[in-house]
Amino acid sequence: MSTLTGKVAVVTGGSKGIGASIARALAAAGAAVVVTYASDREGAERVVEQVGEAGGQGIAIRADVSKLVEIRALFETTTEAFGPLDVLVNNAGVYAFGPLEAVTELEFRRQFDTNVLGPLLVTQEALRHFGRGGGSVINIGSIASEAAPPQSVIYSASKSALDAVTRVLAKELAARNIRVNSINPGPVRTEGFQSAGFQDSDFEKQAVARTPLGRVGQPRDIAAVATFLASEDAAWLTGDVLLATGGLR
Repeated sequence: MSTLTGKVAVVTGGSKGIGASIARALAAAGAAVVVTYASDREGAERVVEQVGEAGGQGIAIRADVSKLVEIRALFETTTEAFGPLDVLVNNAGVYAFGPLEAVTELEFRRQFDTNVLGPLLVTQEALRHFGRGGGSVINIGSIASEAAPPQSVIYSASKSALDAVTRVLAKELAARNIRVNSINPGPVRTEGFQSAGFQDSDFEKQAVARTPLGRVGQPRDIAAVATFLASEDAAWLTGDVLLATGGLR
């Protein structure tokens, strides 16, 4: 029996990579899924098409998670299409790597606006649309918040902030029966991983060598954890930051 039958889920940044895999997994578990995108409409619509071909329900909606007006429109459309919200996955994120000398105000604001302000604003608006039974908020963080690799000062700081957001909101929203957890992946073979030049690189080889399970992650690995956190099987989990890294530390 599907674990999320009758549930409604929003996945931000769901047009590709981890977000797309999470959207497909939630739909396969029975949820109606809203896939948001900032620019990749084609990718988001392709994910929705795949959901439909597998017998699920889904729609694609454009929404910049750093802009409140677009977030409000997102949830209005979601509610009109499927009813009250049950699951929110704050997956939309951006990154760029470089030394301290390369840090700029513009790049700082770009990453923090999407990676920190975005989940805050999206979750804030989602509160108005969760059903009476509460639900689950799942933030997608990164092992970078703990590993703090060189040349990631802005990105690592933004993901550390997201860890704090997760823990604070878990306490703040518990009275509404809304659970808040974070999945913090290690290296995952996504389109972004490939376009950044990491696939089959020395970086990937070193990551594999340091990973007890002997490989880098696949989007489906993270999607399986998200599906669990979205379900009632995880009803006793909130405020947790789960490292999904194959044992990499």
